[in-house]
Amino acid sequence: MSNTEASPKVQALYDVGAHFAYGKSRRHPSAAPFIFGTKNKSDIFDLEGTAVALDKALEFVVTLAAAGKQILFIGGKNEVVTIVKAGAEKAGVPFVAGRWIGGTLTNPKQIRSRIEKMKELLHERDAGLRDKYTKKERVLIDRDIDNLEFRFGGLDTMEGTPAALFVIDTRHERIAVAEANQRGIPVIGLASSDCDFSKIQYPIPANDTNMKSVSYIVNAVATAYRDNLRPALKPVGTEEK
Repeated sequence: MSNTEASPKVQALYDVGAHFAYGKSRRHPSAAPFIFGTKNKSDIFDLEGTAVALDKALEFVVTLAAAGKQILFIGGKNEVVTIVKAGAEKAGVPFVAGRWIGGTLTNPKQIRSRIEKMKELLHERDAGLRDKYTKKERVLIDRDIDNLEFRFGGLDTMEGTPAALFVIDTRHERIAVAEANQRGIPVIGLASSDCDFSKIQYPIPANDTNMKSVSYIVNAVATAYRDNLRPALKPVGTEEK
């Protein structure tokens, strides 16, 4: 592919390595329409198709932002955790950048009770209201806080059920995707060739492990959401600098 042959978006996707998929032996049958060909036994995504799919996903993100609806960012693989968290903070939306807790979407009352417990403990600590506890009890409470923040810290701003999920690697996050499908919540998914595309309403077929590829897609989604959120709903600190 030469620079003269590619559109700017396709060239950008190529430059970040979004076209590299897994070996043909790992290809999920539903990924076949998105594959351009195979080189050295590894599948190559059709980036023209990826660009179209990305535009469709971003159009959906814009409609959600304009309506003031929340997207939940999800990515628990070690190599994408920091990227997902930064993208969610840029957009001002809740996130899960770590292990998905089963029932987050299907048992929201239980999850909300854990989040409220975390907020209560944080308030007591930050307001200096822990004199009633012994030193040992405070140590144990701090451990509890750390555990709760690790599991639920990114969900404290989630208001009810999210309007959509933005998932990095839908195969790795299959439990979250299954819960979303069960609840009828649309999934925007950055998915490589080993993923089941039939479970994703807005698939973005591209490399879901390479940091440059993931960063490009996450930034595109976060920017589209932030820039189209109604001004009155924009969280403090998300303005363009």
